[in-house]
Amino acid sequence: MGMKDQPKAIGFLSLYPIVGLVVFAAMTLILAEISEDIINREPITVTDAELSSWLHSHATPSLTRANFVVTYFGSTALVTCIAIAFGLYFIRRRQFYWLAALIAAVAGGGLLNKILKYVFHRPRPLFPNPLLKLSSYSFPSGHTMMATVLYGSLAAYLLSRTTSWSKRVLIILATVCLIAVVGSSRMYLGAHYLSDVLAALAEGLAWLSLCLLTVYSISQQRCRKKKAG
Repeated sequence: MGMKDQPKAIGFLSLYPIVGLVVFAAMTLILAEISEDIINREPITVTDAELSSWLHSHATPSLTRANFVVTYFGSTALVTCIAIAFGLYFIRRRQFYWLAALIAAVAGGGLLNKILKYVFHRPRPLFPNPLLKLSSYSFPSGHTMMATVLYGSLAAYLLSRTTSWSKRVLIILATVCLIAVVGSSRMYLGAHYLSDVLAALAEGLAWLSLCLLTVYSISQQRCRKKKAG
C-alpha cells in the first residue's frame, strides 16, 4: 500500500482521534478504580462472591456445554490463529499499519494481562465441584482481555472500510455481543469474578485505544514527512 492510501486504511480513526484518547483515559481510570476496590476488599468483592455462587448453583448441562463453546472464542489458541490469519491478510494487502496495530494489541495485550495477574495474585473462585479447574491467577480475565483486543482491532478495521452508519452500528453491536458472551462465559464456568471481567474489558479497551492511536500518529507523521520531502 502506498503512503497516499494509508489515511484511507485507517479513516475511521482519523475522523475520531479524540474518541480514542477519551476511551484510553476513561478505561484506565476504571481499571485503576476496580483494582483499588479489589485490593481494599470493597463491596464489589461481595458482589463477586454472590454472583459467582448464584451462577454456579444455576448451572445446567446444556448451559455448561454452550459456555465451553463460547469461551473458546477468547482462548489463546483461537485468538492466535485468527490474529495470524488477519496478519497474513494485512501483509498480502500491504496494510502494514494495521498489521502493526494488530500485533501490538494482541501480543502486547497478552503480555500486559500476564503482568497484571502476577501483580495482583488474586485466587480464582473456589467451588466444591468446579466446572473448570485452573491454577493460574484470576484478575484480570485473560479470555475477556484477548477477546477485547482482537475483536476490537478487527472491528476498527471493518469500521474504516465502510461509510455506512448502519453497517458501522452492526459491526459495533456484533463486537460488543461477542466480547460480552466471552466474558459472561468465564463467570458462568467459575473461572473469574465479575470484577475480573470488568477490569479486563477496561484493560483491553485502554490498551487497544493506545495501540491504534499510536499507530495512527506514526502513520500521519510519515505522511507529513513524505509530503514535506
